Amino acid sequence: MHQKTQYAIEQISATVIGKEQQIKLALTCLLANGHLLIEDLPGMGKTTLSHSLAVTFGLNFSRIQFTSDLLPADMLGLNIFDSAKQSFEFHPGPIFSQLVLADEINRASPKTQSALLEAMEEKQVSLDGETHILPSPFFVIGTQNPMHQSGTYPLPESQLDRFLMCIQLGYPDWQAEKKMLSEHQTADRVEQSPAMKIEEFLALQQKVNHVHASDEIFNYILALVTHSREQEGFPNPLSPRASKALLQASKAWALVHDRDYVVPEDIQAVLPSVAEHRMRTAVSDFTGQTSLSKKLLEAIDPLAA
Repeated sequence: MHQKTQYAIEQISATVIGKEQQIKLALTCLLANGHLLIEDLPGMGKTTLSHSLAVTFGLNFSRIQFTSDLLPADMLGLNIFDSAKQSFEFHPGPIFSQLVLADEINRASPKTQSALLEAMEEKQVSLDGETHILPSPFFVIGTQNPMHQSGTYPLPESQLDRFLMCIQLGYPDWQAEKKMLSEHQTADRVEQSPAMKIEEFLALQQKVNHVHASDEIFNYILALVTHSREQEGFPNPLSPRASKALLQASKAWALVHDRDYVVPEDIQAVLPSVAEHRMRTAVSDFTGQTSLSKKLLEAIDPLAA
């Protein structure tokens, strides 16, 4: 299985050049069965990474462009009256895919943003008194632009908390961007194909649940979240949902690195992606922010936890 995950990382890296760490974090999020938020400036590769993840793991993919006039029905679907049958028939919206890209999610109105909450948490959609189950597996990858750009609505804390992890891609380094320019000039497009079957992907997800976490690991996680609750300087202390997310992401990170047990370094690797977007205020601009996570890691010694 490790060869499969390594091949998947290499395949995505051929398209999203110079971002192996972020690719590993995104893969970790999907293996942990969580939703991913990608925050960055336009044109940094957020959509490319999302589509590459879907292709690599053989997932059905749909992209929803969030705009100020997007309505919940445009995303969820709606019941349309069939005059021949004299009854209403449900027409599913683009959210009925295994991987849904909610592109520029913070450009939609709060009403439309909130329509995602039930789908992300319950993996179902309720419409006109009927419940419609979403496909399995089901992931939402949201992309978000900086708050200082025009036409954006801050995501509320309750919705930010629904995303298991949040990453930023950042600018590519000199060599990576030069490679992109070279491939663009020669029109040498990388052809992608599934790196594993959907059954193998689901088996990997199940394997995450069997990664061992010792009592010392539990204590380290509890020490981190408790510090955020008891000390000043953390606008939104970490909730029990956040501590569960930290454990699950740490297990998935360990599996990506071919281990069946969690070490403190796994927690330290995923903490900024799991905790930073939960602890900051909703109106904070995210560009380059890792200060709260760094403060937590510096405050707690894993050996003393």
